[in-house]
Amino acid sequence: MAAARSHFGDYGRAVVELAGARRSVVGKLPPAWMMCQESAQQATPIQVADVRAARLRSFLDSAAVAHDVTCSIGTEGHAVMQAGLGYIGSDLDTARLLMARHNLDSAQLLRADALQPAVTGADVIIADPARRVGGRRITDPAQLLPPLPDLVEAWAGHSMAVKCAPGLDFSGWNGLVSLVSVDGGVKEACLYTPDLAGGETREAVVLRGESVDRVTDLLDDAPGEQLAHEPGEFIIDPDGAIVRSGLVRHYAIREGLWMLDERIAYLTGDRIPNGTSGFRMVEQVPLKKLKAALAAHGAGSVEILVRGVDVDPDQLRKKLGLKGKKPMAVVITRIGTTGVALICGPREWA
Repeated sequence: MAAARSHFGDYGRAVVELAGARRSVVGKLPPAWMMCQESAQQATPIQVADVRAARLRSFLDSAAVAHDVTCSIGTEGHAVMQAGLGYIGSDLDTARLLMARHNLDSAQLLRADALQPAVTGADVIIADPARRVGGRRITDPAQLLPPLPDLVEAWAGHSMAVKCAPGLDFSGWNGLVSLVSVDGGVKEACLYTPDLAGGETREAVVLRGESVDRVTDLLDDAPGEQLAHEPGEFIIDPDGAIVRSGLVRHYAIREGLWMLDERIAYLTGDRIPNGTSGFRMVEQVPLKKLKAALAAHGAGSVEILVRGVDVDPDQLRKKLGLKGKKPMAVVITRIGTTGVALICGPREWA
């Protein structure tokens, strides 16, 4: 800090914060953007904003204008303008607006309350309510800042795309709920009004590297068909966006997979879907025989996955006392009413 002050005077602290913020978002935001640590942490990854902008562009013509009513430092604006749409950004935070002015030099920006419409003529409203209060994540849409019901009321009659945390209760939303993951981590849920949904009510968007995979509830889910069968050659843990969106059956049928249990989100099959990972099945054993079985296989380290059974992976790993050399994996789950351990080889990618 002393060196920064000697070079930049009163701006030294700001320069240090900017440098730290930029380091924290390498690969997530453009390197020359202005930002603070908080805005960097809160910013939507560019590739996620690009997915949203592409959906909006598919429903709107090139003359359409998107109004981002919580624009912050301009991530959505960058994506919207890249998609060929007009853009207006507004925010109550003057500092964020100044950063956005640097980051989006051609955008129309203004200071305004998201619940007090200050612009007319926008074709779609984008909003990103605050998802935490006092460091705690909000789970009720009515407790967001601003609250989701208040946003919808303030912009009644407009097309809307509202970004939310993926853990919210979306059961009352009359439109599309789109869960988006990046490299295996679920980043957000976006709520679209019905006119931007294309008949879909649930969607999972899986971003990994340069690939984009979409799974929606318009795919066949074989209602009434029994999908649970004996384990195949591989065990598949679907991406979190697919699990959280309730589209495991749809994904399984599309990929020619089946389930271990109808109520558990693990899948199995004779291949790993392209661009994803899985575990080659070795042996199924009762939980109480897991330690001995792993020792017999010469396991020295294990990746542990648990679903449907009350087992703490870290505590289990300590109890196993592995002394072998082979890397392996264990999928602990419930099949019917019984907890089982599926011993597998290490994670493989297709």
